[in-house]
Amino acid sequence: MLEMIQGADQQVLVWIAEHIRGPVLDPIMKLYTQLGDTGMLFIVLGVVMLCFRSTRKAGASALCAMLIGLVVVNFTIKPLVARERPWLAIEGFVNLVDEHDPNSFPSGHTNAAFAFAIGAWAAGPKRWMKIAAICAAVLMGLSRLYVGVHFPSDVLAGAAIGSLCGLLGAWIVKMAYERIQSRPQAPG
Repeated sequence: MLEMIQGADQQVLVWIAEHIRGPVLDPIMKLYTQLGDTGMLFIVLGVVMLCFRSTRKAGASALCAMLIGLVVVNFTIKPLVARERPWLAIEGFVNLVDEHDPNSFPSGHTNAAFAFAIGAWAAGPKRWMKIAAICAAVLMGLSRLYVGVHFPSDVLAGAAIGSLCGLLGAWIVKMAYERIQSRPQAPG
């Protein structure tokens, strides 16, 4: 079963490299994927959301979710699974960006993006924000495939785990808000 998944993963990546990569998309996808390094794009967006009352809960949910995802994926699953990167597994395969972590499964960038997106979606006040967050997450996952640093199953697992972390982060923040609001007010 794992060999079948690995074979399909490799075929998809080689197909992307041969049929979709090109001089127009290469710099765009490289830039976007690098904005996700250390979750920076989504951390900045989360902090900005904290600055406005209407998006504060969504920002807190997204950042909480990303923290959970960091622990679950980068500190736990990736080192335990230790799946090698595509260019190490596919002879002659060329990745478009440098990646210093040798572990591929699951995609940390995709995990962070979906943790952010689902956390923001669950608590976000505006429909367009929710849609934009989900689109940004999907694009991050696709960018990881495009630049050749993850297999499709890495990205799918990162999206699934990130989504669960997003729901958990939103739930934790919701419970915290409810607890704070239920405290008796001190007499003024």
